[in-house]
Amino acid sequence: MEALALGPSWLDPEYLIQSFGLVGILAVVFAESGLLIGFFLPGDSLLFTTGLLVATDQYLHYPLWLVCLLIVLAAVAGDQVGYLFGRKVGPALFRRPDSRLFKQENVEKAHAFFEKHGPKSLVLARFVPIVRTFTPIIAGVSTMRYRSFVTFNIVGGVLWGAGVTLLGAALGQIDFVHEHIELILIAIVLLSVVPIVIEYLRARGSSAGDGQAGAPASGGAAPARGQGRHAKR
Repeated sequence: MEALALGPSWLDPEYLIQSFGLVGILAVVFAESGLLIGFFLPGDSLLFTTGLLVATDQYLHYPLWLVCLLIVLAAVAGDQVGYLFGRKVGPALFRRPDSRLFKQENVEKAHAFFEKHGPKSLVLARFVPIVRTFTPIIAGVSTMRYRSFVTFNIVGGVLWGAGVTLLGAALGQIDFVHEHIELILIAIVLLSVVPIVIEYLRARGSSAGDGQAGAPASGGAAPARGQGRHAKR
């Protein structure tokens, strides 16, 4: 496999796996699942590459079931930490100033996503970069019932952590996929960005609609003033 030239080399999935092994994979999954600093990490492409490398016995010489189990545990634990952080920080998170690694916009997006989809957002957000990092934190801020959180956290962790890894293992045994892994990973990155683009376009459309609705109609302004003068008489 050739290195995937998307961003810094240390964010390349194969580089991370080759350099840090299974421990590095688990650390990335844990951080991206619930730590504020983990939103930029390559979760989807990393899991897919992990499955592919395990299936082809490159760098990772572990049983596939064990890798999937550990990834799921890391994903669930990461969300758990995010939830507890949200419970502790509470509304102060929404007043935190922007910095190089923290953008208030990311919190607002995750909050809107959580408000729209409710508890199931913990499952859906797993497949949306950036949003998956902040959603468990927002669940904690919103004091979501702990039992419900744990249930949806486990479901989401299994579907995302094991699901994407198994997909990589299955497709990685296909010659075309293995020979064109760079294109496959680029496609995964692009697909993972699609939900963000859709939400952005919806938000712009909604803002434009609200602006037009709030603006007074040019044809109706004059009659309204005329009616006002008539009422004074």
